[in-house]
Amino acid sequence: MTVVVTAVFHPRDGKKEQLAKALQESIPAVHAEEGCLLYAIHDAADGTITMIEKWTSPELLGAHAKGPAVAALDAAVDPLIDSPTTVTTMTPINAGTDTQGAL
Repeated sequence: MTVVVTAVFHPRDGKKEQLAKALQESIPAVHAEEGCLLYAIHDAADGTITMIEKWTSPELLGAHAKGPAVAALDAAVDPLIDSPTTVTTMTPINAGTDTQGAL
């Protein structure tokens, strides 16, 4: 069963571009992790940056969360964020077509 995660980063004033760069630099290490199907950042209109992730299983997501790539990401973004990252973990509810009804 796949797992989808959103992680919303709340940048400090004037640090949004630095935060985006720090996240961009972390992406290749995560893309190389077993189970990573999607790990992409998006600029939100409310001033936040949202990471959208998709993993092949809860177990591999758990390994990612405890792994060195996340530790490096946390260290890089900590001085650039105003508040803790808002993380939501979800499992899909399929609707409509296979390609349009699930991430």
